[in-house]
Amino acid sequence: MGDRVGIALLGSTGSVGRQTLEVISLHRDRFRVVALAAWGGHMELLQEQVERFSPELVVVAQPAKARDLFVPPGTKVLTGEEGLLEAVAHSRVSTVVAAMVGTAGLSAVYLALKEGKRVALANKETLVAAGEVIMPLVEVGQGELIPVDSEHSALFQCLLGHRREDVACIWLTASGGPFLSATREELARVTPREALAHPVWNMGPKITVDSATLMNKGLEVIEARWLFSMEPSRIKVVVHPQGVIHSLVQFKDGAVLAQMGPPDMRVPIAYALGFPKRLESGVESLDLVHLLPLTFQAPDTERFPLLALAYRALEMGGTAPAALNAANEVAVEAFLKGDIPFLGMTKVVEEVLKVWQPIAVDSLNTVKEADIEARRKAREIIKQITSGPFARQLP
Repeated sequence: MGDRVGIALLGSTGSVGRQTLEVISLHRDRFRVVALAAWGGHMELLQEQVERFSPELVVVAQPAKARDLFVPPGTKVLTGEEGLLEAVAHSRVSTVVAAMVGTAGLSAVYLALKEGKRVALANKETLVAAGEVIMPLVEVGQGELIPVDSEHSALFQCLLGHRREDVACIWLTASGGPFLSATREELARVTPREALAHPVWNMGPKITVDSATLMNKGLEVIEARWLFSMEPSRIKVVVHPQGVIHSLVQFKDGAVLAQMGPPDMRVPIAYALGFPKRLESGVESLDLVHLLPLTFQAPDTERFPLLALAYRALEMGGTAPAALNAANEVAVEAFLKGDIPFLGMTKVVEEVLKVWQPIAVDSLNTVKEADIEARRKAREIIKQITSGPFARQLP
């Protein structure tokens, strides 16, 4: 293996996982894929990745899926959360790319940081649900956390070398998704196919739907609170449909620093893998002369209330953000299956938060228990949403 950096890629068949492997392919002399983990389907794609990168470990969710894989001699196939933990703890893994959707990789990220490894974090749910137990590991120097989300990567870059006390506020930019100008009546008729047609970014289905509801930005607000030790009142959101400015930092002296780049996840992925050096990402630079005009507007939380609900969960504190995240995951899944309408996702999250009694987050077990309970409540609400009292509240 030489001096190459050993990578464990969690979520290799997802959008970020595939793009991570594209970046790694440009730097085979620098990186070595030690472990691949795929949690969903796409077993044919995983098979191709195994053949191309020859990892030492492959992790899948269930034993039945493991039996479908053909691996070369010397490659070990693992399953479940125990497999994820073994992969990140591997002695030749020094960087873990956390690109699994949802909270499935939470324990793996915790272990990686505890063992002093670099985590390139593309999974915002980890900090949304468990920021209170994850960030102390970073603060005491046990591990290194580099954000991969384009917005948080932008803020990370803009804040380098600056004191937090000199920051007036940070601005997370939002594309606004495909329904930026839609009326509430139009939103009520949105289909899953329409919600998955993002005008700027190429992302996985769950994140794409979250972008359409602005929940993605709400989750990013909570993530930013933990990543940058920033009070919620100093975390602001602005809609920027062109997706060229990825976020901004406003300082007390009036200066504003912005990070710009093409709307392509390979840029922040390459930055996280190579930090503090910058690596070739395979993305063409912006053509500044021919850029479209860059515009900004305030988010409309009347039409997109999930953003406001995220701020409410942050204010409630404790396990409330974990409940918000879990309820949203269940709601998005139900919407994509056609079980509830587009506006029903807001109703599910809102009703879960209404009855939620947050407790302090003191361990991963507390987070996991909250996640399970919030999902149970969300499913109860979904059962009522088309035939019960909630149905009459939807247009």
